[in-house]
Amino acid sequence: MGRTFRVYLAGEKVLACKQCGNHLAVSEGVISEVGRYQHDPSSGPEWQYRSHFRGQHGTAWLVQQVVNTYTGDAEDREMSTGRHTVRDVFCRVCHTTLGWKYDYAFEYSQKYKEGKFILEKALFSEKPERRDIGLVPRIEEIPIRDIIAARV
Repeated sequence: MGRTFRVYLAGEKVLACKQCGNHLAVSEGVISEVGRYQHDPSSGPEWQYRSHFRGQHGTAWLVQQVVNTYTGDAEDREMSTGRHTVRDVFCRVCHTTLGWKYDYAFEYSQKYKEGKFILEKALFSEKPERRDIGLVPRIEEIPIRDIIAARV
């Protein structure tokens, strides 16, 4: 079986499991049809996200890649956007269900979702990247561009 190692991410903001703090993705990897926008320039450089994706617990984000997770068995589900083959995504540390992965979209207009992940906003938190790395054990940092490049 072997020992699994957790990946610690570096990015503008890190998306982490709300239950245990396990790193899941970086904010630069968040994608959606509506996209990323800056809500109010006078309020500072904080990026805000608009998402039309919904999960069981409300708003959900479409993400390019996740780490420190595992998936369940594939199953066909009828969703608001049509029929999809999906796998539930679980936190590798606390085994909380975080969302799902799109394996296959039956409708052509939904093909852009294939291979991507949905994370439910109620199940993760956003944390600013820690600059004081010397104070915590450093295991591994992977920039988002390396994660995306590995998928291609």
